[in-house]
Amino acid sequence: MTTKAFASQADLEEKKVSFTKLSEHAYAYTAEGDPNTGIVIGDDAVMVIDTQATPVMAQDVIRRIREVTDKPIKYVVLSHYHAVRVLGASAYQPEHILASEDTLSLIKERGEQDKASEIGRFPRLFRNVESVPPGLTWPTMTFTGKMTLWLGQLEVQLIQLGRGHTKGDTVVWLPQERILFSGDLVEFDATPYAGDAYFSDWPQTLDNIAALKPEKLVPGRGAALQNADEVAQGLAGTRAFIADVYAAVKAGAAAGKDLKAVYQETMAAVRPKYGHWVIFDHCMPFDVTRAFDEATQYRDPRIWTAERDIEMWKALES
Repeated sequence: MTTKAFASQADLEEKKVSFTKLSEHAYAYTAEGDPNTGIVIGDDAVMVIDTQATPVMAQDVIRRIREVTDKPIKYVVLSHYHAVRVLGASAYQPEHILASEDTLSLIKERGEQDKASEIGRFPRLFRNVESVPPGLTWPTMTFTGKMTLWLGQLEVQLIQLGRGHTKGDTVVWLPQERILFSGDLVEFDATPYAGDAYFSDWPQTLDNIAALKPEKLVPGRGAALQNADEVAQGLAGTRAFIADVYAAVKAGAAAGKDLKAVYQETMAAVRPKYGHWVIFDHCMPFDVTRAFDEATQYRDPRIWTAERDIEMWKALES
C-alpha cells in the first residue's frame, strides 16, 4: 500500500509577492495565498503583524518596509501561535513581541510539537529553515481581551473577538481608518486551516469582526480586501466554508460513521464549492479530523505532532 505525500510537499511553485498600500499607515504583504504579513506605520514606529516563517523570508518584508519608511520596527504582533506565523520574528529585532495570553499558553503547551509538525508538512513555506534560531518565539508582552497602543497619534487596538482558527486569535484594528488585520480568522480564496479550530465558535467570531464594520481587511491568506464589499465577501466565504464542513462532519458523526467515511463524504460535499481554493487538499484532512473530534468528544483541539500528522494522513489518504 502506498501513501501519497502531504499535498503541500508537492507545492513548490514560487508565489508572486504584492506589497499593497491600504492607507498612509497600513500595508499588506501578500503572496497568492501564502501566509500574509501586515504592516502598520505609526508616527514614531512600525508594527509587523505575523512574521513569515523564517528570518530569511522576513528579510523580504523588511526590504519592502524600508522602501516606504526608515522608522524603527518596534513591535511584532502574533495573531496566533502557529510556526508559519511566528518563526521569522527574530529578523525584525523588535522591542516587543505582543500576543494574547491564550496564545502564550498554546506556545507553552504545544509550540515545540507544532513547529516540528508544520516544518515537516509544508517545506516550501519554511525556506532557509536553518535561519530560525533554536527554541520558540516567545512574546515579551501579553494581554487578555484587548490592548490599545498609540504609535504617536495613531491608535492601534489588539483585540480577541472570540475563538476560531485557534483559542488565542488576535486581530489588529485601526479604528481611525477602519482597517483590520484578521490573521487566519478570515481567508480569501484560500482554504481555512482548522486543525486547531473551534468550529462552533468561529461563525460568531466572524460576526464580531463584521460588527466593527471594517472598510479594509488583510486576511491571513489571499489578497488584501480593499472595500466594504470585498470585506463582506471574505467574511461570507470563510463563514460558509466553516459552516459547510462542520455540518457535513456532524451529520456523518451523528450517523455513527467512522472518520474515514466522514472524510470522504465531506470532501465530496464541499469540493465542488471550495476545491479551487489554495491549499484545499492540504487543509481538508486536518480540518475534518478536528471537526470530527469537536463533534464527538474533544471540545479542545488535540496536539498535532509530526507522528500524528503522518498517522492521520495515512488513515484518510491511503
